[in-house]
Amino acid sequence: MPVDGHPGPTGRRVRIGVVGGGLMGRELVAVAGRWDALVGHPCRPEVVAVADPAPGARDWFSRIPTVSTLTRDWRELVDDDGIDLLYLAVPHDLHEEIYLAAAAAGRDFLGEKPFGIDLGAAGRIAAALEGSPSFVRVSSEMPFFPGAQRAIALAASGALGEIVEVRSGFAHSSDLDRAKPVNWKRQAARCGAIGVMGDLGMHVAHVPLRLGWRPRTVYALLDDIVRERPGPGGAPVPCDTWDNALLACRVPPPTPPRDQGIQRDQGK
Repeated sequence: MPVDGHPGPTGRRVRIGVVGGGLMGRELVAVAGRWDALVGHPCRPEVVAVADPAPGARDWFSRIPTVSTLTRDWRELVDDDGIDLLYLAVPHDLHEEIYLAAAAAGRDFLGEKPFGIDLGAAGRIAAALEGSPSFVRVSSEMPFFPGAQRAIALAASGALGEIVEVRSGFAHSSDLDRAKPVNWKRQAARCGAIGVMGDLGMHVAHVPLRLGWRPRTVYALLDDIVRERPGPGGAPVPCDTWDNALLACRVPPPTPPRDQGIQRDQGK
């Protein structure tokens, strides 16, 4: 649909299959529905298939006119050549199995962070993608927010001079209510021992990584503030993930710091 006389999205239709019918899968449908507001975009995305084992999650997508396939088995979407790309929006404990299957099938996909529930899983996924023709990216909106892009551009321009220290934070209020029922993100078996650092904390890391700041050392001060929440029946169940983290990261400087030379002289 034209916007102010300018053409909307043009070019080919891109058929998307969503694995995981929760919040983020629904968000993708909302984004695709607003695509016509873009000016001259070279493609038009449409969510055509959704896989989720929960009937209630699938039912939400039954009212989306572009969706023609609803299934409980994610393998059907991985094997469907009528789908151009996949959005894999599943809990962390499912990442390895589904990401590896998608890579083995040569499917292009957008995955959720982190790429693996732990370091071993992440390494296996990365190794599989090295030999796969798949085009793969991780879902993270933070680097594309206007404020984040402005900060990245300003730091990269050199206008700030020599940067010796950066402090950044990501505040999220959804769990302040201690009466909020437990979910998979608050259980280490499904979220991983990394806890909040693999969920919200990744947003904080992406901006410095865009600037090439790869930490050499990371020290973490971790808090498990909310120890239990209401379970499915209302009785309290344990929350065994870290829900607050303060990280101190040291990035290798572009030139040897002055104190290294002093230490060498003192060691003679």
